[in-house]
Amino acid sequence: MSNPVSHFITAQDGLKLHVRAYGARPISALPVVCLPGLARTGADFHRLASALADDTEHPRHVLALDYRGRGLSDYDSNPDNYSLPVELADVLSVLTTLEIGRAVIVGTSRGGLLAMLLGSARPAALAGVVLNDIGPVIEPHGLARIKSYVGRLPQPKSFEEAAEVLRQLFSPQFPALSADDWMELGQRTFRDQGGRIIPDYDPKLAHALRDVDIERPLPDLWQQFDSLADVPMLIIRGANSDLLSPATFEAMRARRSQCETLVVPDQGHAPLLTDDETVSRIGNFVRFCEQPEAAA
Repeated sequence: MSNPVSHFITAQDGLKLHVRAYGARPISALPVVCLPGLARTGADFHRLASALADDTEHPRHVLALDYRGRGLSDYDSNPDNYSLPVELADVLSVLTTLEIGRAVIVGTSRGGLLAMLLGSARPAALAGVVLNDIGPVIEPHGLARIKSYVGRLPQPKSFEEAAEVLRQLFSPQFPALSADDWMELGQRTFRDQGGRIIPDYDPKLAHALRDVDIERPLPDLWQQFDSLADVPMLIIRGANSDLLSPATFEAMRARRSQCETLVVPDQGHAPLLTDDETVSRIGNFVRFCEQPEAAA
């Protein structure tokens, strides 16, 4: 697999944002920009990004972002800035600085929300969108489950313990993962800081979920979703997801005259985008976005 190159971009307020870049930048090939979930980092896309960058017939440039407060990006002293408007501005800063005029956006969970917001903020940037287990209606019970652990994970003594923490939390949604899979996930979720194994994000990120209440559904984002009406779309749902319901998944498909869909078996929120079939489907979708009929 490709080894990414790190870029550090200055955000609008001076914070440093980390971006993993894969592959050379062929002039003709559409780049791909990967946006992770709430408490995740660009490392989640390593398998997908490597496959896209290393494709011998269709190599392309792939970027994977660490939002502020995650991974190698600066932590924000003001947790109010762990918000979609600020993170959208950060994404726009990255696109501008790295001269990405038009790209396919792969958005997992929160990254998919940012992709929908980009449809209003900079529609010309979107050559295609992959929404990974996210839609205009977010199930409150799923969001409450995420709130229950973000910023509250126990501190493991080793990466083996970290893998076990994640297995206990997520095995009901991901029953088919192997011990090696859980270890890999543990190494992407935690990091070693001077011998302490800590989550690879600012614990104050929990502030972003402070207003989540299962009794009060979030406002829907159908207007933002519909802003992508002319953009090629691939919607992915984990078969065991509690954040993107089957009803919302079907409603999204019904509102689109053309879109591709994929349900990933034995995975919940959010599909890991590491299995061969899913990686292949995304690669095929990105190539479709380059065709003239995709813009028709």
